[in-house]
Amino acid sequence: MTVLPRAWLTWAIMPLACLVVTPAAWAQKSAADGIAEYRKMLQDGNPADLFEVKGESLWKTKRGPKNVSLEGCDLGKGPGVVKGAWVELPRYFADTGKVQDLESRLLTCMERLQGFKAQDIIDTPFGKDEQNNVTALATWIAAESKGMKFNLSQSHPEERKMYEVGKRLFFMRGGSHDFACATCHAQDDKRIRLQDLPNITGNAGAAMGFGAWPAYRVSNGQMWSMQLRLNDCYRQQRFPYPNFVSDATIALGVYMGVNAKGGEAASPAIKR
Repeated sequence: MTVLPRAWLTWAIMPLACLVVTPAAWAQKSAADGIAEYRKMLQDGNPADLFEVKGESLWKTKRGPKNVSLEGCDLGKGPGVVKGAWVELPRYFADTGKVQDLESRLLTCMERLQGFKAQDIIDTPFGKDEQNNVTALATWIAAESKGMKFNLSQSHPEERKMYEVGKRLFFMRGGSHDFACATCHAQDDKRIRLQDLPNITGNAGAAMGFGAWPAYRVSNGQMWSMQLRLNDCYRQQRFPYPNFVSDATIALGVYMGVNAKGGEAASPAIKR
């Protein structure tokens, strides 16, 4: 039996290793490119357009026990002003004494102007009934600021406090898997399966992660606002669901939105 020199074996094996590794890398790259092309094709027929139309109709239609429209709702830029509101939320509102995001502010208007009970909507199961209407409203309002740059205020002490709370929540580990938001969203060039994971701690990643919601989820055929997106993030971490428009989710919105300063709003987008 002939014994081959070790150096010869090394040179013989190396091309085989290349054949094993390189095609896998090519496959991963082409799959990621395919996902990007898939999203681009879907964008032309994004079902979010239907939610935009519904949201605008809900804003202008007289509804609720008081039979009043939401056209007098103040989202931070004066009663009825929608354009530019999304890129400045969450923010502090003197009339409630709280920092509110878009969804929680809409609940305030629906209760005060239209007579709905905000707590009943909060208690609704995930993404059902009037929560769907809030999401449609948020979709249209966000679309009115598409292409505008995020500029969340940090002038009020409550706004600064919510940013710090959001930052701590972002890095807080817990649940059965000892996960945090930062587990997936605090490093560059990270992904899960074929899904790119934006680094929320940086400006570009925060703009990408925060600025694309509300978005239509192709995988489950639902429109999700930022509130519903954060709710599902907690589910994936094996945390209990936070309440709809909870202070925790609003604080996380402040953290992401402030980090996204200067980035362009891209919502409503389409996701896998």
